[in-house]
Amino acid sequence: MPTPARRPAVKSTRSAIPQLSWRAAQPAPVVLVSGPEEVCAERAIAGVRDYLKAEDASLEVTDLRADDYAPGTLLAVTSPSLFGEPRLVRVSGVEKCSDAFLSEAVSYLAAPQDGATVVLRHTGATVRGKKLLDAIRAGEGSGVEIACPAVKRDSDRFDFAAGEFQDAKKRIAPAALRSLVSAFADDLTELAAACRQLISDVPGDITEEVVQRYYGGRVETSAFAVADTAIAGRYGDALIALRHALASGADPVPLVAAVAMKLRTMARVAGSREPARALASRLGMKDWQVDRARRDLTGWNEQSLGLAIQATARADAEVKGGSRDSVFALERMITVIATRAPYGG
Repeated sequence: MPTPARRPAVKSTRSAIPQLSWRAAQPAPVVLVSGPEEVCAERAIAGVRDYLKAEDASLEVTDLRADDYAPGTLLAVTSPSLFGEPRLVRVSGVEKCSDAFLSEAVSYLAAPQDGATVVLRHTGATVRGKKLLDAIRAGEGSGVEIACPAVKRDSDRFDFAAGEFQDAKKRIAPAALRSLVSAFADDLTELAAACRQLISDVPGDITEEVVQRYYGGRVETSAFAVADTAIAGRYGDALIALRHALASGADPVPLVAAVAMKLRTMARVAGSREPARALASRLGMKDWQVDRARRDLTGWNEQSLGLAIQATARADAEVKGGSRDSVFALERMITVIATRAPYGG
C-alpha cells in the first residue's frame, strides 16, 4: 500500500515543535495528543496507526497506561525486536501518570528508539505530567503535537461535521448539515457517529430529507428546534416542541442555553447592514449564521428582543436552581419569546 502523502505542519508561536491537525495526523518519534476532545484524539491516534501501517504492515502496536505503569516497560516495548519491525506505543492517561512513568518518559526524550513511535495522550484535565509536556514542546525527542481542544461553539460543531463529509468526499446540502448539527448539538460523539452512518449508508448526496428520515425525531425535539419555533413566533408549535423535548429527556439547562445563543446572535447582527461575509468575519461567525440571524430577526424590534433576552436570563437562573419549577420557567420564557410581549401582558 502506498504511503500517504505527508501534509505540511505548522509551528506554534508557543511551541518549538510542529503542530498538526487531528485530521492530518502523522508519526514522529514522539507524538503528543493533547486536549479534552476525545473524539478528535481517537481519530488522531488512529490516523498515526494507519499511516504507519501503510508504511509497513508488520507494525507492532503496544498499549500502556501511564497511571498503572511497570518501571522499565517503555524502553522494553520501544527497543528493536529480532526482525526489526516498526513499533507503535500508545500511552493513555498521561494526565495522571505515575512518578516512574514520568521519570522514564522524560529520559526517553533524550534518546528515542529508532523505528519507534510513542504516542502520549494527555487530556489536560490536570497539570500532572507538565514537566514531560514542557520538554516535548521545547523540542526534545523530535516530537509533534496534535491539539484536540474542546468543541463547544455551534460554529465549531458545524466545521467538525462539514469536515467529516469533506474527508469522505461526500456532498451534503447546507440545510441538511445545519439540521444534523442541531440534532446532536450536545454530544460530539453522537454527531460523529451520525455523520459516519450517513456517509456509510447513503449512496448519493445527503439532503435535508435524508437527515429527517434518519434523525427526524431527534431533530424535532432538539433544543435548537424549540428555539427556532419560539423565535419564529409559532407559540403553539413552540410549546408542543418544548413538551416533546422534555418528555424525551431533554435537560432544561441546554434548552435555555440554545435559546440564549440564538438570541445573542440576533442581537449582534441586528441593525448592521454590512454584507454577510464581512459581518461574519468581523464577529467571528459563519456566513450562514449571519444569514440565519437576519431571517430570524423578521418581525422583531429592539424592545421585543430586549424582553426576550431578559426572559431567557431569568429562565437560565431558575433552571439552575433558582426555582423549584423549571418547566414553568421554560414555558414562561417560550411565551415571552413567541408572543414578543411581557408574560401575562
